[in-house]
Amino acid sequence: MSLADRNWAHMAGGFLLMGGWAAFANRGHPMPAPLVAGLVQGGLTALITLGLKRMVELLATRLPGAAALVLPPVAACAVSLALLSGVHRLAGTPEILRTLAVPTTVATLYAALYTFRIWRRHG
Repeated sequence: MSLADRNWAHMAGGFLLMGGWAAFANRGHPMPAPLVAGLVQGGLTALITLGLKRMVELLATRLPGAAALVLPPVAACAVSLALLSGVHRLAGTPEILRTLAVPTTVATLYAALYTFRIWRRHG
């Protein structure tokens, strides 16, 4: 099994990349705001990575026709946005929209591409 096939590698990569983005997006605010935003986003990204993957697999294999192609990425976007915005509000992240722009876009694109791969195999 290669490193790219290991869940922990995806989780660690997501933590570093999206946590780093969140810290960068909040860099104009005094510490510890950028650090807290980075840790919150990194931790959530690591957890969401596994959950979104499983949700996409479940929906894409159980929904009929075009719904199996469209609904999983829409659900992934909605779940990511709701969860991330809620937790960042609780954590006091100052730049929530900037913080969420990249992770939500990446999660939705990942879900769309992964859904298409599953849909093509099962469709």
